[in-house]
Amino acid sequence: MRSGFVSLVGRPNVGKSTLLNQIIGKKVAITSSKPQTTRNMIQGIYNEPDIQIVFVDTPGIHKPSHKLGSYLNRQAYYSIDDVDVILFLVDASETFGKGNQYIIDKLKETDKPVILVLNKIDRLSKDTLLEKINIYKDLYPFKEIVPVSALKNNNTDTLISVLKNYLPDSIPYYEQNQITNKPLTFTIAEIVREKVFELTDQEVPHSLTCVVEAIEKGENSYHIHVAIIVDRDSLKKIVIGSRGSKIKEIGIRSRKELEELLEKKVYLETYVKTIPKWRDKEKYLAEFGFHEFE
Repeated sequence: MRSGFVSLVGRPNVGKSTLLNQIIGKKVAITSSKPQTTRNMIQGIYNEPDIQIVFVDTPGIHKPSHKLGSYLNRQAYYSIDDVDVILFLVDASETFGKGNQYIIDKLKETDKPVILVLNKIDRLSKDTLLEKINIYKDLYPFKEIVPVSALKNNNTDTLISVLKNYLPDSIPYYEQNQITNKPLTFTIAEIVREKVFELTDQEVPHSLTCVVEAIEKGENSYHIHVAIIVDRDSLKKIVIGSRGSKIKEIGIRSRKELEELLEKKVYLETYVKTIPKWRDKEKYLAEFGFHEFE
């Protein structure tokens, strides 16, 4: 048995959660075209008969503008120090910039093996990809450089093969049939949040979170109540929509995915609650599951 913890780090919206879901083979982290979708460290557990890799998906490292943003960065920094291997994901279709340089500077503070993953290679020609590899290989002593397309599941098997060489432990951390460390309530809240992302504009997602306030499991069904928390009434109106049209569609999409996940009938009630400046209030950050890392 070979095992180990592997952190996925990078700037927002480079495809960390998409890559994690492809590797695990099931959806363990929500995805969106909007940056800063991931807000919690989510562990996705990859199992083979003699291999267990615990992937740690982290929030994108960015310049914070509130306490929640600072918390998200600290999660990512914490994961750099507390794993066996680091996967540094970059969007290979974008120009190298200050954001990636900032992360590379943070990586220079660790002695953990770092593997560069050049994602979104489906958008590049072979010549352009070679140019990108040459740019990055001179910036940091990466142990390996692996090009992938997380969206198209291209070359992810090569990434797994490479990672096997860096697993330091010989014990399983989780049962073979377990794919994530997160409880059901977390997954439900994230699915609803993802549907809000799909149906709202750029400004709204960063100002909201979702919380499961009640869940009742019956013999053949679930009754679930989810609160969508926003920080001002103008956003509440946007999420609800004209005559409740948007909140209704959020519920329809969420319920469909939850029924596929739970394999039971789901009765879902969603409502929107305004809590002014919740992203800057320690009380609510703790209540909504954003715990500090020392």
